[in-house]
Amino acid sequence: MADAVEVQDLVLRYGKTLALDGISFTVPEGTVLGVLGPNGAGKTTAVRILATLLRADSGRASVFGLDVASQADEVRASIGLTGQFAAVDEYLTGFENLEMVGRLFGVDKAEARRRADELLARFDLTDARDRTVKQYSGGMRRRLDIAASLIGRPRVLFLDEPTTGLDPRSRIGMWDFISDLVRDGTTILLTTQYLEEADRLADSIIVLDKGSIIAAGTSDQLKGRVGGERLEFVLEDFTQAPRACELLASLGIEPPTTDAQARRISIPVSGGVDDLAQALSRLKEADLAVFDVGLRRPNLDDVFLSLTGHVVEEQAGEPS
Repeated sequence: MADAVEVQDLVLRYGKTLALDGISFTVPEGTVLGVLGPNGAGKTTAVRILATLLRADSGRASVFGLDVASQADEVRASIGLTGQFAAVDEYLTGFENLEMVGRLFGVDKAEARRRADELLARFDLTDARDRTVKQYSGGMRRRLDIAASLIGRPRVLFLDEPTTGLDPRSRIGMWDFISDLVRDGTTILLTTQYLEEADRLADSIIVLDKGSIIAAGTSDQLKGRVGGERLEFVLEDFTQAPRACELLASLGIEPPTTDAQARRISIPVSGGVDDLAQALSRLKEADLAVFDVGLRRPNLDDVFLSLTGHVVEEQAGEPS
């Protein structure tokens, strides 16, 4: 599989701030690369360089072999970009927005109109075709914005936090649209602060923090760095937690931990459902009532916390 995007040793400084510290990665054609990190990590800076909107101080980046610095015009002809905020004209209708973007891409009027209607249908906006965008909901604006980025049939699409500010239902709908694009062969670089989003959509993931890549791999590979599964028990009577920990300690690869506020006991294990069955049997024999129980794998929140020492949201509000 050929690489659609290749980045080698990109460095960019804003004054004394090192925004990108020599990052390197590739995105194979027809796949999704998830770029995780808090605000200020360098995600948007990397996207702007790849979209020919910024020049790196050093290093090289290419899209299908075209250098983003020296062959910017050719690169722009093969990419689409959706930023963190919908870049649509709220005083034009949805159809007029797409027609305008098509004409700016050099598409003739008849083809621009045909393509606009095609994309409105694809993004479930046909009923809103002739309404001004200021009447659109946030989710509708985001869908229209992505539709506009597809008007030129890009081979590579850069989505910079495309679901920021959307309600959960709209976010899930956007995930479905992105999955459809990939099935049609589009290569996507997706920046996000939503770890669940990267887990669901990305074929591979890089984790950025303070301008550097601190981890890379598939979702499962990154989770594997944190450790194995955990048994979690919520006791009806948390005063019985010391006794429960004593009974369950031999099952864990580390000692149990407790959360009094949640009435929860957590135990890292290696035996999966077998350990769960044993744990439940021991608690039942001791007449310790369990309100809830689960066998939990580490998620990307655990990965990020393990790698950086903080959660993604802690730096919210800083420049990206």
